[in-house]
Amino acid sequence: MNHLAALKPLEDTTIRGRTVEQLRRLVVTGELAAGMRLTETELADALGISRGPLREAIRELVDIGLLVSKPYKGLFVREITRKDLEEIYSLRTMLERFAFQEAWEKRTPEALEDLKARNKKLIGSIEAATDPLGPIEAELHLHSWCYELSGHRLLLQSWNRLKPNLQFYFAMHQQAHERKGPKRRSHDLYIRLASGNDLGAMLDHLNDHMRQGLETTIGFIDCA
Repeated sequence: MNHLAALKPLEDTTIRGRTVEQLRRLVVTGELAAGMRLTETELADALGISRGPLREAIRELVDIGLLVSKPYKGLFVREITRKDLEEIYSLRTMLERFAFQEAWEKRTPEALEDLKARNKKLIGSIEAATDPLGPIEAELHLHSWCYELSGHRLLLQSWNRLKPNLQFYFAMHQQAHERKGPKRRSHDLYIRLASGNDLGAMLDHLNDHMRQGLETTIGFIDCA
């Protein structure tokens, strides 16, 4: 099986950025399998680009953790372990709880309408079922709301830094559930509590919401 068959030749414009996007998509959706060894020659030929922009793209993907460069061994698609999942879960839970604490008093009617619009977009992406990465990106956009509203610059930077790893995690989570995206109404309670008056209930829900996802995904990789 040719794992690089899904790669498409690129035009000269914004080559590095488009290379990053195409490789990121293939890693997140599993079309480039975890642990797979990649070579610059095969990638450059499949993409129809020169080594220069390819190396720049590879450096960016290594930096965000989707590819791994091992000295004397080569370039590999990242694998994810139980410890990786536990670290992603614990960090994400801590960050999102803090984001809601910072954003709680900043929730204007306009901000809450924005939150509902993001959930509506997520539901639309799930129902369309045309792009396996679409619901993942829409779900991350929904969860970005509290970070953006918090007004905390370093917190938002931390969240943006974590997102590529969460894309990978979300894709694995959906594989564990044998579906292409979250359930259509999976964020109804999240939206209701985020729009309500009980911060404690919101924080408790975050713990439960994320822990359930972690347990399902750990069970999936333990059985793989």
